[in-house]
Amino acid sequence: MSFFNKKIIDFSDNAFGLDLSDLSVKVVQMEDSGKDLCIRSFGSERIPLGSVSDGEIIDSKKVVDAIRRAIKKSGPKKINTKKVICSLPETKAFLRIINIPKINPDEVREAIKWEIEANIPVALDQVYYDWQALEEKLGTDMENKMSILVVAVSRKTINQFIDVLEAAGLEVIGLEIESVAQSRSLLRKEEQKNTILAVDLGDRRTSISIAHNGIPCFTSSNPVSGQSLSGVIAKNLNISFDEAEKIKIAKGIGSFVKEDAIFLAVKPVIENLISEIEKSFDFYLAGLRYSKTVNQVIICGGGANTRGLVPYLSKRLGKEVKIGSPWITADLKNKIPIMNKEESVHYTTAIGLALMNYISY
Repeated sequence: MSFFNKKIIDFSDNAFGLDLSDLSVKVVQMEDSGKDLCIRSFGSERIPLGSVSDGEIIDSKKVVDAIRRAIKKSGPKKINTKKVICSLPETKAFLRIINIPKINPDEVREAIKWEIEANIPVALDQVYYDWQALEEKLGTDMENKMSILVVAVSRKTINQFIDVLEAAGLEVIGLEIESVAQSRSLLRKEEQKNTILAVDLGDRRTSISIAHNGIPCFTSSNPVSGQSLSGVIAKNLNISFDEAEKIKIAKGIGSFVKEDAIFLAVKPVIENLISEIEKSFDFYLAGLRYSKTVNQVIICGGGANTRGLVPYLSKRLGKEVKIGSPWITADLKNKIPIMNKEESVHYTTAIGLALMNYISY
């Protein structure tokens, strides 16, 4: 979905993926040798604190500098194109499945426009929107109806992102919200026939999305984050934030069996996350009712590697929880990625963006 009111039809120049978040920029370029698909280049760079806040760009110069540094330091090969597909923050997006009567294709756009106005809490002239007709009908009482995936994003956000990317010397050919890119990288074709809940635990926030048959149909965002865990460890153990970060890296959430001091410190934050996941389950299953169950929970983002988190979530939710592998849909054949699994969960969104060149959605 391009948000330029036109579909992207030519990726022959192999655009690279760029994931721009509050604290970092990550870049990935894939390369098809004719025999297999591989990573040509990847890299990341920290963005100075306060330069981006909740998806809003505050200091464009610092963000531009970070983008340029990430591209310059990426490897093993250099990024060889200026064309970029960039992520858009989930907090600034409205994703909906709308159902409209089967009508003449020429009338669909106008019908979608009216439905968007009824389904998003901001004026239509304040957003860019894009849409995609779905093969599957999602909802109840769907005779003679069709389902449409609609995404709308604040015009201010999109204009900010385009301005920064162009100031960095890039040509923006696509913009995509994080959950759509993650669905592309995390779900095998056979898994796309299931319903998957994905938890993206980042440094500043957590995004939760539910995909049915490979189509994201629900998203939410909350302030639980990797920094939240470090913050409560620092407060409860009366240590500095930097010391708490080191403890979190070494010991994760502590021992939930022994209920040690680290676990007791982070437990309220993790329980808050669990509560948000359960609310998402309930809303999807009882409210949206696009399927009868959620088959699997996948966790990605930098926080996915936190020791002890996956088994505790699995125990509390009563479901298998897996750390996502963003290589699952990429046809890498027998090629071992140059980025290991632990590192790759940080790049899930950027990989999904880069894969748009090769995988139709």
